[in-house]
Amino acid sequence: MTGPGLQLPKGLARRACACAPAAARGRAKAPGRAASRLREAVAAAAGNMDNAGKEREAVQLMAEAEKRVKASHSFLRGLFGGNTRIEEACEMYTRAANMFKMAKNWSAAGNAFCQAAKLHMQLQSKHDSATSFVDAGNAYKKADPQAKKTASPEPSLTEWIFSLFFLNAYASEAINCLNAAIDIYTDMGRFTIAAKHHITIAEIYETELVDIEKAIAHYEQSADYYKGEESNSSANKCLLKVAAYAAQLEQYQKAIEIYEQVGANTMDNPLLKYSAKDYFFKAALCHFIVDELNAKLALEKYEEMFPAFTDSRECKLLKKLLEAHEEQNSEAYTEAVKEFDSISRLDQWLTTMLLRIKKSIQGDGEGDGDLK
Repeated sequence: MTGPGLQLPKGLARRACACAPAAARGRAKAPGRAASRLREAVAAAAGNMDNAGKEREAVQLMAEAEKRVKASHSFLRGLFGGNTRIEEACEMYTRAANMFKMAKNWSAAGNAFCQAAKLHMQLQSKHDSATSFVDAGNAYKKADPQAKKTASPEPSLTEWIFSLFFLNAYASEAINCLNAAIDIYTDMGRFTIAAKHHITIAEIYETELVDIEKAIAHYEQSADYYKGEESNSSANKCLLKVAAYAAQLEQYQKAIEIYEQVGANTMDNPLLKYSAKDYFFKAALCHFIVDELNAKLALEKYEEMFPAFTDSRECKLLKKLLEAHEEQNSEAYTEAVKEFDSISRLDQWLTTMLLRIKKSIQGDGEGDGDLK
């Protein structure tokens, strides 16, 4: 308040007047924000309660299914209606699995689907059994050992080790279920579906278990099945994965054979021939790591097989690299790579192969592993 003899400057008076309604609006908004947070908390709690209810119902269904299975094993009931009880148990396990899925309890869902799959097999329902095994595998893939934890978001070392152990266990269970499905599909002659699931297993070995040798084996098996079904494009995708990993593991001859095979298959295809230069380029790099003369001979062969390769940036780079390597000129080698990379960014695989070649230049074996 100002006395009768004191007056605020006009600008300050306007700001003072403006502040009062703003403050009032802020006070009015605060309860609104609090109410919004409260609604969110209530919704989250309701969701958790709903999930808990679904899990309880799923557990009850599992128990009832087990009773049905045990009852089917008794002598008299086995004679009269044993299969009916198994069918009922199958349905209950499947319903329980779906309840666990809705509650996001993926490991329990995987177990329930697996039980259903075994009973379907007992009933000679191969397709249903395979489908349930695939559902089980997909559920185990999503299982998270930390999902049920309410502790600190930063786990201790012991918690982290246990989490990793269970994560690997779930990944292994997923693989077991998918392998069971593959066995059924191959027995039924469904090789394309089997190939698809081999890819899924390969991806689990790549990302979860980090076992590249086993990933390669499953990609190779998938490629074989796709070839047998004349799905050459899908087979080539799998083979290219094999070649990339083989080169990383220094299995260069295996990588070369695949890159040359896929390059030869694609160079006459109007839609795919543009990719042929990449495959011949990668094959030549693998040759280069093994021996410079091999790389020169391979380059001549690829130019003769696929004349369009001669004018490609990849072919021109190879020629510059061969010249720099022959002269043992590390700087010229690096400059050629930098020039190529400025237009077409090098991926991790190409960078690794080019570094291996660079290290063979005299005096660069103890370098810092830099191409630029």
